[in-house]
Amino acid sequence: MKSDIDNLMQAKNLDAIIVFGNAEHNPPMRYLTGGGHVSHATLIKKRGEQAILFFGDMERDEAAKSGLKLIPYSKYDHEALFKKANKDGLLAGAMRAELMFKDAGVTSGRVGVYGTYDLSAIFGMLSRLQTLLPDVEFFGEAREDSIFMYAMQTKDEDEVTRIRKMGAVTTDVVHKVAEFLTSRDVREDEVLLKEDGSPLTVGDVHSKIRLWVAEHGAELPSGFIFSIGRDAGVPHSAGNPADFITLGKTIVFDIYPAESGGGYYYDFTRTWSLGYATPEAQELYNQVKEIYDKLSENFDLNAPFRNYQKMTCEYYESKGHKTPLNTKAPVEGYVHSLGHGVGLNIHERPFSGLLMGDDHRLAPGVVVTSEPGLYYPEKGMGFRIEDTLWVRPDGRMEILAEYPYDFVLPMKKWKKD
Repeated sequence: MKSDIDNLMQAKNLDAIIVFGNAEHNPPMRYLTGGGHVSHATLIKKRGEQAILFFGDMERDEAAKSGLKLIPYSKYDHEALFKKANKDGLLAGAMRAELMFKDAGVTSGRVGVYGTYDLSAIFGMLSRLQTLLPDVEFFGEAREDSIFMYAMQTKDEDEVTRIRKMGAVTTDVVHKVAEFLTSRDVREDEVLLKEDGSPLTVGDVHSKIRLWVAEHGAELPSGFIFSIGRDAGVPHSAGNPADFITLGKTIVFDIYPAESGGGYYYDFTRTWSLGYATPEAQELYNQVKEIYDKLSENFDLNAPFRNYQKMTCEYYESKGHKTPLNTKAPVEGYVHSLGHGVGLNIHERPFSGLLMGDDHRLAPGVVVTSEPGLYYPEKGMGFRIEDTLWVRPDGRMEILAEYPYDFVLPMKKWKKD
């Protein structure tokens, strides 16, 4: 949680942290400021002290919403610094940052660097700043092991409430898509039709999804997946907009909207076959659902998340599918890990990969996905079931947004002969 930041800084031997970028669509900055329309900001926090948010004067009211100590950039005479730096913009930025660090009481020690910004600009400025503050060591962390990932992995009640609300948005949009698809007229060749009689395409459905998410005031900052046939067999294929929506083909619908401004995500997948399913597709879907249910019955409090990736692999291999357990980088069968944490990042701790450490656990307060799948692109089919679950303080795993698992969706204006 946010209250753990100082302890995490001490554990990583960090004397201070600096976060660059906007307060929107920038998880570390959003986590510490609460969001708002604050662009090109800088945050410096010395261990054990309140963070300072540096900002442009035009955004002073938005910055004030953070509740942090505030210093406007206008305190530092940009024109004078630019002149002193012989019109070297990066050096002028470094000179201003030197003054900011001194105002934060940081002139030596290890400083962790975080945020989302133009990499070249930050690298150039920090390189110059290093010469101005030779007793400061700038420190970068692996994303999955950063202090923010550790802090964010345990959610408080407010965070869970916000993720749950995004789950309600998600399942409402999914329901609208299902109703829209099953209400279409169907051509003789089993292609669905739009109101004007032309073929319904994946691109048409994508447009509906974006509209319905926007109507809820939510966003799709990381995109979404609605793919059919062969594309459904490649896990992260978003879907070819020109493909026709056709009966009897598998559709993977993986949707992960977030609160407006880059807030909390929800992550959810269902696999559908409109009208009917082939026997092979039904059998493969049944296997995905069987391991999904088996996992749900076996999740244990504080167990390493990777244990369930291993369980999933062993189950699928018993059915004759390739998995990462004994095949390096498989491209068909079961090809990914079971799940991941969800929060201000669509992928965050804990992770379930086979190489993850014991600290990636199903501890109280974490929010994770469970998303087993099977993928056979050359057969023109793919399958995935995914829900987002909260490990409650009492140890029970709770799905944050319930939705049916129907594979075959009956068409309202078509019946199979």
